[in-house]
Amino acid sequence: MIVRSLEEIKGTDRDVDGGNWVSRRLLLAGDNMGFSLHDTILKAGTTTPIHYQNHLEAVYCIEGHVTVELDPSGEKYEIKPGTVYALDKHDKHVLIAHEDTRVVCVFNPAVTGTEVHNKDGVYPVAND
Repeated sequence: MIVRSLEEIKGTDRDVDGGNWVSRRLLLAGDNMGFSLHDTILKAGTTTPIHYQNHLEAVYCIEGHVTVELDPSGEKYEIKPGTVYALDKHDKHVLIAHEDTRVVCVFNPAVTGTEVHNKDGVYPVAND
């Protein structure tokens, strides 16, 4: 069984500052769960383009307010506490954080924790 607290992750290599966001990686590929689980803060006033071509992601909002804008359609979704969105088609999107927003993210396949978004907002496929 894996038991891990947010407090013990803060300040470790599982506490990743992506500039516009801070992601605390609670579960990663090395935990062998088949998915990864992240507690993430999207920083107020930021706009972040993302395109997970190699991963599916579900995001559950706990606090704050963010707009998800799909690219290229421009369709917008207002995400507030109690709302989940799932990028089930590897949707290219932009996150617009209106205030600090805390979300829980699940990735399939699991991320290793060392990925960095490329210029298009893509995470590479993890090496086995």
